Amino acid sequence: MPNFFLVVIIVLSFMFYLFYKVQYVRSRRPMERKWLSAKSSMVLGLFVGMFGVNTLLIQQTTTAYIISAIFILYGFASMAAGFKLYRHYQPFARQEAEKMDQL
Repeated sequence: MPNFFLVVIIVLSFMFYLFYKVQYVRSRRPMERKWLSAKSSMVLGLFVGMFGVNTLLIQQTTTAYIISAIFILYGFASMAAGFKLYRHYQPFARQEAEKMDQL
């Protein structure tokens, strides 16, 4: 049963990744694009990390442990870096949106 919830999280995070990448391509505002890229980096990191956790629970071999550890570390590092960029670019994207809406 826990694998079902992990699979749901994996699928949802991949769907959100695609959603943010489509928004990124459609956006013409530079700061908004960086902000959306940071959001997509966070959900891609969640996808990779949860994929590693799921692999860890399914396969019980030494190789699976090593690969899962790499996926988990890389995924959660990507989430942390994406969150840092998200917080950095959010005020600039908000200012950019306010300026564009005034025009």
